[in-house]
Amino acid sequence: MRLRNIPRADGVIKSHPMVVQDTQKSRGNWKNIFGNDRPVYLEIGMGKGRFLMNMAKEHPLVNFVGIERYSSVLLRALEKYDTEEYKDLQNIRFLCMDATEIENVFNQGEIRKIYLNFSDPWPKARHARRRLTSGTFLDRYAKILPPGGNLEFKTDNTELFRFSLEEIREKEGWRLDKYTYDLHRNDEMNQGNIMTEYEEKFSSLGNPINKLIATRL
Repeated sequence: MRLRNIPRADGVIKSHPMVVQDTQKSRGNWKNIFGNDRPVYLEIGMGKGRFLMNMAKEHPLVNFVGIERYSSVLLRALEKYDTEEYKDLQNIRFLCMDATEIENVFNQGEIRKIYLNFSDPWPKARHARRRLTSGTFLDRYAKILPPGGNLEFKTDNTELFRFSLEEIREKEGWRLDKYTYDLHRNDEMNQGNIMTEYEEKFSSLGNPINKLIATRL
């Protein structure tokens, strides 16, 4: 689906206090950016930001960073942040960037947990390396997570989920901890679950939600 360009998006992003502007200077500097040494959790492809902002509300002693590639989508997240419900959150920051650049933005161990929610499935085989759970991206995540750092992935796309399970199982330096093909019927894994916009939409249609949790060794 082609995204509609919103001309004012770039201006809002460049002036918003919660958007980190100079990503080249952020690597190794996240404690200073947040003003504390609390753990940092990262969502890649955060969309309109509902999951990330609700996580920040629920976990005030954790810092959250959201990456969104498309400025028009990030604009919608910033508009959500600026509402009464979220505008006082200080444990959150936003980045407008491509996920392929994360090694240039975060040092080894600066990110304690990575969330991938309803990522683009890139269904054609020739595009498999672009999937955010591919071995190529697992290598990138291993460069910013410490040993024991976690990856959590949710999707309604079962084929992508099966691909992801195999990529993690076969990737040296990773351990698949838990997974389910029906999150909302799995009491253990669904405990404390915060839904994304897509998750609420798909589950309301009766689509089961898949989830996995993996650890960098």
